Amino acid sequence: MTASVFRRFQSIFAIPPMPFKSAMGDYQTVATLETFGFLPPFTQDEIYDQIAYIIAQGWSPLIEHVHPSRSMSTYWSYWKLPFFGEKDLGVIVNELEACHRAYPDHHVRLVGYDAYTQSQGACFVVFEGR
Repeated sequence: MTASVFRRFQSIFAIPPMPFKSAMGDYQTVATLETFGFLPPFTQDEIYDQIAYIIAQGWSPLIEHVHPSRSMSTYWSYWKLPFFGEKDLGVIVNELEACHRAYPDHHVRLVGYDAYTQSQGACFVVFEGR
């Protein structure tokens, strides 16, 4: 395509600038952590309720952690292996706290993995890093 044809093509299909300035303002996407990122932080009882729900659904709890600077990356590091078949809420809470003690500056999240659908049934950040 020659330069003159390209300029003509560009002038025909160019989108004209907006004649007015938006009254809504310019918004940027806010980076949130998981499903409940828009809500206020969970209380301890609400976290226990979420863990109990994951167990009641028969999902496998999985603990992951990552430094806040890499929290938007695709992969977070596992804390141990998934807790396949774990029914004791106390074991999961103890492992969450152990992960947080080992990595105090990392985000720590709990995933409820549904083996039937092979997907995450629930996922939320329990401890936010510094």
